[in-house]
Amino acid sequence: MPLCSLCPTPLWLTWFVILLLAWTLPWKGVALWRAAGNKHLAWFVCIFIFNTLAILEIIYIFGFSKKKANVGTGT
Repeated sequence: MPLCSLCPTPLWLTWFVILLLAWTLPWKGVALWRAAGNKHLAWFVCIFIFNTLAILEIIYIFGFSKKKANVGTGT
């Protein structure tokens, strides 16, 4: 007995989940990449564990992932 016959899923729900994945995965990837590169372990773990539909990832990318400028080196 196929699993899909036990619990039929509406087509709109399938497309909704696909769109959510298409929205969330790129944000999560960029945020994890930046958190790892900036050595922000706490942010990396939180972004990796919690699924916030890209809200936490966007906050990190635009608010906390900026590299600090080198003070006194002139660059």
